[in-house]
Amino acid sequence: MAGTDSGDAPVRAEPGYDRESELKAFDASRTGVKGLVDAGVSKLPRIFVDHRRPRSPGRSGPAGTSSGIPVVDLEGAHEDPGKRGEMIRRVGRACEDWGFFQVVNHGIGDGVLSGIIDGVRRFHEQGSEVKMELYSRDQSKKVLFNTNFDFYRAPVANWRDSLYCAMAPHPPSPEELPRVCRDVIMEYSNQLMRLGLTIFELLSEALGLDPKHLEDMGCAEGLYFIGHYYPACPEPDLTQGLSKHTDSAFLTVVLQDQTGGLQVLHENHWVDVDPVHGALVVNLGDMLQLITNGKFKSVYHRVLAKNVGPRISVACFFRTHFEQGNSPRKYGPIKELLSEQNPPVYRETSVKDYVKYIYSKGDGQGGGVAAAAALGEKGGVKNNIFL
Repeated sequence: MAGTDSGDAPVRAEPGYDRESELKAFDASRTGVKGLVDAGVSKLPRIFVDHRRPRSPGRSGPAGTSSGIPVVDLEGAHEDPGKRGEMIRRVGRACEDWGFFQVVNHGIGDGVLSGIIDGVRRFHEQGSEVKMELYSRDQSKKVLFNTNFDFYRAPVANWRDSLYCAMAPHPPSPEELPRVCRDVIMEYSNQLMRLGLTIFELLSEALGLDPKHLEDMGCAEGLYFIGHYYPACPEPDLTQGLSKHTDSAFLTVVLQDQTGGLQVLHENHWVDVDPVHGALVVNLGDMLQLITNGKFKSVYHRVLAKNVGPRISVACFFRTHFEQGNSPRKYGPIKELLSEQNPPVYRETSVKDYVKYIYSKGDGQGGGVAAAAALGEKGGVKNNIFL
């Protein structure tokens, strides 16, 4: 959704290469990228080779620029008005300038944070026959496991496997969740929902609105949990862990281990989001950019593949997932933020329609409101969301 591209080159067609057959063969194994690693693969299968990935630094600015991602200390958010005022100012600046920030002293203890990282690791490293039972391409399921949600639509596959759980507003039964990480997923999701309410309050106040405004709009209604597993890659310079994209949610909260690899595109430079012990990464999604009429930014980010690993991360998206919403509510720019000097630049759309559009295009298409002119195309959302 950032206004500047990263300089990616178009995907090259390879004469005589039957990509579809290779995709189907990989998917039929139902063992994911981890299965390739377990089999001792030393050369990257062609479905993962990303010809758009720059081979040398400097194509889009310095590679691995030192992190300047703002860090917001949430200690005293509900007890100290002075501290809260400073938090609101820092959050507002981060949302306008970066679209990313990290939070510390957020109230989720180290035991829960390390527990969910370990739980996701246990799920992905258990026997393949157990994971196979959850392997699916049916995105309407509340719990599933696969490699890349957009595997058949994206121009290139990414080097990661993922566990998906739709945890709110209508969570799966405990029995539907994987046994090896069931309890910690429920505990982490519950605590993250509470933290999300605090963050939405700060965002509301940073916009000059009542603290409950975004919550009352339904922005915190849904939570979609994804546990990512990025195995060590034999040829990391040829692929990505997660291609350049923006998120379709209102808000995403990410817990990453200490491996690193997450980058955000800022002023045409890829900037490392360095892991901070105990911190959570917060990034704004497309729907928040839409309802703030572009005041808050949803920006491009990606994850690099590495020859060390595995890298574990947990991304929780504040949005309903397909049919889970209570109603087909339409979202457009918040009226209190509009004026003659700041007229609406987006039309209304529902979360359901927007998520379906993003899933139909795939991460490899760039996604985001920056590409939303395509929303008016045949098969996309009925109305272009730009006015």
